[in-house]
Amino acid sequence: MKRTLTALDLTALGIGAIIGAGIFAMTGTAAAGQSFQSSIDTPVINYMSSWVTGLPVQLGRAGAGPAIIISFVVAAIVCSFAALCYAEMASMIPVSGSAYTYSYATLGEFIAWIIGWDLILEYAVGNIAVAVGWSEFFTKLLYNIAHIRLPLWLVKDYGSAQAMIDKAAKLVSYQHGQLQLSGKEIDEFTRLRKT
Repeated sequence: MKRTLTALDLTALGIGAIIGAGIFAMTGTAAAGQSFQSSIDTPVINYMSSWVTGLPVQLGRAGAGPAIIISFVVAAIVCSFAALCYAEMASMIPVSGSAYTYSYATLGEFIAWIIGWDLILEYAVGNIAVAVGWSEFFTKLLYNIAHIRLPLWLVKDYGSAQAMIDKAAKLVSYQHGQLQLSGKEIDEFTRLRKT
């Protein structure tokens, strides 16, 4: 198979998948904390700590505040150790490569094949998440700067867009007197119309 991606392409793909858009969104919620409306969204660790301490369940996460910097420093130290391990392993194998080459040299061709496909899936899923995050940032930026609202079919995935279209169809049926809605659904339609 002919190699088509350059080292710069692979580096950009890896950095894009690792850093991603989540670092910008999750940093704020980790520093400020997050509260949830329902108990289903609450992390399991909250239930476990409530059971151990006997205190009521906290629906959400407490904010880390400025201490989030410490977690970034710890993560940087761990990443540097992982880089040193990779560098040591790379110096032992005479050919250049990635996790595929290292697993091929140490564990055999079949395991290397599995690792190679795992890397492809990892980059695909990681970059999908990055694309979703960046597109959300872009649409909000576009609306805040130029008051341009992109159509729903362009900015949402198929499932979310179809659910919104179904809700709109319910609203039209309700307005024509063909459907009875609950108060919760009417409130949801009102909220949707305002956004």
